[in-house]
Amino acid sequence: MNQASEAEQYRLNTKLRARLGWMALKLAPLMGPMRIVRAMQQLGAAERVFEVSLTELEAAGLPAQAAQFIFEGRGLEAAEEESNRTSEAGGSFITPDDEEYPRQLLEIYDPPPVLWIRGEASTLKHPGIAIVGTRHPSPYGTGMAQMLARDLAARGLVILSGMARGVDTAAHKGALEAQGATVAVWGTGIDVVYPKENRKLAEQIVASGGAIVSEFPMGTFPAPQNFPIRNRILSGISIGVLVIEAGEYSGTRITARCAMEQNRDVYAVPGNVTNKNAWGPNTLIKQGAKLTATWEDVWEELSSEVKQELQRRSGSPESKPGGTASLFDEPPVPEHERAVLERLKRDEATQLDDLIERLEGNLGSAEIFTALFELELRGRVRQMPGKNYVRCF
Repeated sequence: MNQASEAEQYRLNTKLRARLGWMALKLAPLMGPMRIVRAMQQLGAAERVFEVSLTELEAAGLPAQAAQFIFEGRGLEAAEEESNRTSEAGGSFITPDDEEYPRQLLEIYDPPPVLWIRGEASTLKHPGIAIVGTRHPSPYGTGMAQMLARDLAARGLVILSGMARGVDTAAHKGALEAQGATVAVWGTGIDVVYPKENRKLAEQIVASGGAIVSEFPMGTFPAPQNFPIRNRILSGISIGVLVIEAGEYSGTRITARCAMEQNRDVYAVPGNVTNKNAWGPNTLIKQGAKLTATWEDVWEELSSEVKQELQRRSGSPESKPGGTASLFDEPPVPEHERAVLERLKRDEATQLDDLIERLEGNLGSAEIFTALFELELRGRVRQMPGKNYVRCF
């Protein structure tokens, strides 16, 4: 082996030990993000975790239990095992020393020392908007989440969310409809799909060039306390957070507060004041969040640097399909479909029997069934459980 190849091998070994150093600290008992950051500031380099004495580890701020874990070699062993488990599951991990680690996350108060990833890690470095909201949205909330995610993804923005039921799921689906990139930040290990019914969605996210991201080790189950913790990552990776329907005591409030503390833009879709889930976005708007009805409301707030990057990557927004998407403008539809659409609402489901009764004398039941089928195919109408229908955006 010549001198150049020996130097390269040494560099690779050092990089690997540094990555394992971050992982060992992450897995050490009683070590949270801030303790790890302070320890790294004292040690100077992650690989030194395995080189210094027990006294030096304790001087770097490690509790006695964590220092013993590292010093006795259990930390390196655990890090290597976790790295192997991650690879075997088709995942990877990144640390603040890695080029793939999103720089904007280093700006937050307590950046995660390790991120486990399934999918395309480079997606995390592109400008993105987090779309968050209630797990129990109205048809209006679901439709707005899907429409805005679709329109923003079509213009090059990465759509970030937590893949929870409701608004999160709708946001991911909207991004996939536009063949855009979407990132799901989980409160579980990347090998633990939650909720289970979103397993197919998770695979679609990865297959489309997006990513599943978590700061929790492999096998971590969905403990309630994990989800508020992950919210700071969701807002930290993004350049802004868009809130769609959230109650007064919703976890979405935590994400919005994190965004404000991290100096991220906050957007909110106004809601019907009689809907309890309108409290969150309406309150945020009163506090200065940008009222958002279409993708243009987000676009006009983006910095010139972000706009230029998006235009380089996906072309100008005007060149995209549906360039001036609106809540109110709709392309022409046949007369019998128009009659059905006019009797459907965006924010409230209409039962099929009620629809037939309202259209009695104008359209027969067969015409109504045909119209609903055609409208569903074109994404203008969505069927809900119990033969209930809502108008899409």
